[in-house]
Parts: sequence; structure tokens; C-alpha cells
Amino acid sequence: MSGIGKLLRGCLEFNALKKPKLLEQFKAVKEHPAPKAVTFSCMDNRIIITKLLQCDVGDMYLVRNAGNLVPHCETLSYDAVSTEPGALELGCVMNEIPNVLVCGHSDCKAMNALYGMRDQTQIKEGTPLTLWLKKHGHSSVKRYNELLNSPDGIGPLEFKIPGKTLRAYIDPDKKLSEVDKLSQVNVLQQVENACSYDMLKDKLQSGQVNVTALWFNIQTADFFMFSKEKERFLEVNESTIDHLVSDAGGH
Repeated sequence: MSGIGKLLRGCLEFNALKKPKLLEQFKAVKEHPAPKAVTFSCMDNRIIITKLLQCDVGDMYLVRNAGNLVPHCETLSYDAVSTEPGALELGCVMNEIPNVLVCGHSDCKAMNALYGMRDQTQIKEGTPLTLWLKKHGHSSVKRYNELLNSPDGIGPLEFKIPGKTLRAYIDPDKKLSEVDKLSQVNVLQQVENACSYDMLKDKLQSGQVNVTALWFNIQTADFFMFSKEKERFLEVNESTIDHLVSDAGGH
């Protein structure tokens, strides 16, 4: 079966098996909306973040792009606007969603491409993909280079968010590839970028909105979350979940 054929057959299966139940869920969400998070995830076809997080209809506003990048406020203008800050405004300002998630992953093709041109991010030429990665991934490469020059190559790195500084140790157990280290650094840089917008400043300082870094290891199918208290990514499991919920603000 062709690619489009498989997708259209999926439409028929949806109509036959799931449509009535989903219509009920749509109605319930319209009457009692309670979204939990605005999520920025990579567009990699293996990372179906709503399925991985077991989300229901109405749980999440989702933006997917190459590299789970969130442009910094300094890049915003009439001629250079993108979906990501608009999603933050729609979700956290207009609809008062309390959580922002930035989720990266291992074996990321976008991060592999960024790593491959890490010495060329100032060259303002390229394809749509390489220009996107250069412009909005340059700061991640800069932080990655700081990591390489840190004691033992693990940090700490510092990321600024309103009212505090996040200190981060990356891969202290020395298990990750260089690209995967860049991927984790990138997630934290995008957290800083998401926090750069004035429209979120008061909400972030008051704790009405919390921004959280997630990272998914495709090889093991394990989630990791950055703990502000522990200053590193921790695996999400039964022994860490209470701490991580509290660390994320408890929303």
C-alpha cells in the first residue's frame, strides 16, 4: 500500500472505530477545557509525544519542529516571527496554561546536523533547514562548547530564567554520545529561550507558569527530566516522580 493509501485507510478505520468516542471527548473538552501544558517537541517521526506521555484529548497544546527549538525573544520582529512564541502567548497568556515542556531526544537528526556544522553557525547561507538550525541553534552550540571546556567536560552550565539561574551538569555518568550531549544542552537552552519573553516574566516569577526540560532516550525508551534541585537530568521512574513533580512546581 502506498504512503498516502495507508494514511487514508487510517481515516476509514478512525471513522469506523474511534469517531463516536472522540466526538464525546471533543464536547467534554469544549465544555470544561483544562489543558495541562504547551509542549515543544521535535518533528522526528519516532517522537509521538502525546502517545509517549499517554495524553488525552485536550491535555496539550503541541508545536513540533526540527530540533525542538524555541526562538529567543531577541529574534522576534515583523519580518522574523515564528509559531513558537505565538503558541506561548496563546497557551500561557490567553488560556493560562501553567506548564511549558521542551522535549528533546537521543539520536536526533536535527541535532546531528547542527553538530556537523557547529563551526559554521555564523555563516548566514544555507538551505531552509540549515538556516533554521544555525539561527536558533547557535546559542546551543555556544553552550556545548562551554561544556567541552568545563572541568571533566560535564559543566556546570548556567541558564537564565526570570528570578533564578539554572545550573546544569550534563552526562556526569559519561554515557552519552557527543550529539546526545548537545541535544540535552539544547533542551535547556530552549527552556531559557522560552523564558525570555516579557509576556511570561511575571507568571514565571510568581510560579504561575513553569518551564520544564524533558529528554527521551530512543534506545531505551526512557524519559529524563531536568531537576533544578539536583542540577542534572534524572530518569522519570517511581523513585523520582514525586521529587520531579515538586521540582516542576507541582502544577
